Amino acid sequence: MEEQPITPHAGPIFDAQGNLTYVGDDGRRYVVAAMPDADEQQVDQVMQRLRCGNGLFSRLEVLAREWLHLVSGDELDRRAALVLLLTTLETALEEGPGDGSE
Repeated sequence: MEEQPITPHAGPIFDAQGNLTYVGDDGRRYVVAAMPDADEQQVDQVMQRLRCGNGLFSRLEVLAREWLHLVSGDELDRRAALVLLLTTLETALEEGPGDGSE
């Protein structure tokens, strides 16, 4: 059975152990990353930045779904298209803008 990606049901939060987590549309909690040692002010700043990015993330999600709809088909199933999208984005974002450096 092919696993489908889990869509976040709510914005990410820090749990009691300091892990960045979110609740998926399946009702389960997912750990995104462990929070590095930080004080309460730093955690508040990170959370504020995440909240500021919610609207943009929603737009990215809509665009990603549109792209998956356009490129998926008999030759490229949805799961393979998703892997291609995420891998390509990861590579592009690691390289930095334009010339491969940040």
